[in-house]
Amino acid sequence: MLTRALALTSLLSCASYAAAHPTSRSVSAAPSSYAIWAADSAIARGQGHGLDSDGNVQLSYEHGELQWALRLLYESTGNETYYDYIVSGATNIIEDDGSVLDYVPEENQLDSIRVGPTFLYLYETTGDEKWKTAADTLRAQLDVHPRTEEGQFWHKTRYPEQGWLDGIYMGDIFYAQYTAQLEPDNITAWDDINLQFELMYDNTLQSTAANNTNIGLLYHGYDYSQAQTWASSDRGHSPEIWDRAMGWYMMALVDTLDIVPADSTAHATLLSQLTDLAPKVVAAADPDAGVWWLVMSQPGREGNYFESSGAAMFVYALLKGVREGYVADADGSIVAAVSKAYEYMVDNWVEDAGDGTMNWEATVSVGSLSGASDFDYYISVDTVENDLKGLAAFLLASIEYEQL
Repeated sequence: MLTRALALTSLLSCASYAAAHPTSRSVSAAPSSYAIWAADSAIARGQGHGLDSDGNVQLSYEHGELQWALRLLYESTGNETYYDYIVSGATNIIEDDGSVLDYVPEENQLDSIRVGPTFLYLYETTGDEKWKTAADTLRAQLDVHPRTEEGQFWHKTRYPEQGWLDGIYMGDIFYAQYTAQLEPDNITAWDDINLQFELMYDNTLQSTAANNTNIGLLYHGYDYSQAQTWASSDRGHSPEIWDRAMGWYMMALVDTLDIVPADSTAHATLLSQLTDLAPKVVAAADPDAGVWWLVMSQPGREGNYFESSGAAMFVYALLKGVREGYVADADGSIVAAVSKAYEYMVDNWVEDAGDGTMNWEATVSVGSLSGASDFDYYISVDTVENDLKGLAAFLLASIEYEQL
């Protein structure tokens, strides 16, 4: 593993790269590529590099999200800066023998597994066994991960019997990629991946107008035991539809569809869910702004606001879904609606920092089911500038938008 000194040197190298490639942009002058601007800005700040702000090793799902986006950008541009940054960041979180740092198995966090696709990608591109060893460590967790009686992975040990939409994105893209890459004939694994999506969808789908409106999307999560104060009496679902949780799920659908065998039950399940949810997501956008409310089940309520990470995730998932042929859009209405949303994002949430980088605004820092999980909770959480959950999603959305 890199020593802390070497890791910090690597960060400085990334900052030096940005300084050596200045881009002078006024607020009114659009860059040639928002995807490149977003990626270069994250790299210049040292974000998603396997380290926290103090230079300590950090196994972070946010870093995994950014690395996924940088991989796509590298593949579309051929700019090795993005590949090298992935390698450098991933190297910061493993030992030379492939041991994963900052990993606590007993926590059973699906969040930690989101870095797994990076390990698999680097094993594929380098052939270095340390990356397979790291991936094997995270895959082994799934064999012992606690589940509900029906078979849903708990989100974490500290959230017993709870399945969250977030967890599908964190765990099941890796689960599918590992199976496809290393165990393609493991039918049990493919069936289990299918089960994770089926259970989450069936237990969280809004079927009645429990709040101000029935938009037919997925609640943030559910408690199979119905022990939580927020758990509904029918399936134990949470009370609100939170935009980023829904965004995680939509991204998981389109990304996992690329991986699961086309003739599998899992592919049919995911495709069915995506074709059901996609038009509902489009319809849930504010008709004037074109983007989505933080609490989607309470549109327009005082205190609610348009939130940027969920919006970017929807743009990415919907555009990719159409491009891949998963979502039908014969009249172009979905692409038109999503393009309107993307233009709102650029006009309202991208700010020129004045130093060649861009800032990303209006991303809510967190959303949890650990407390009341009601409307007042969601709107009380602060937004954070350049929050990687939103910035990486904007990078993904920009990659798709720029292919139109």
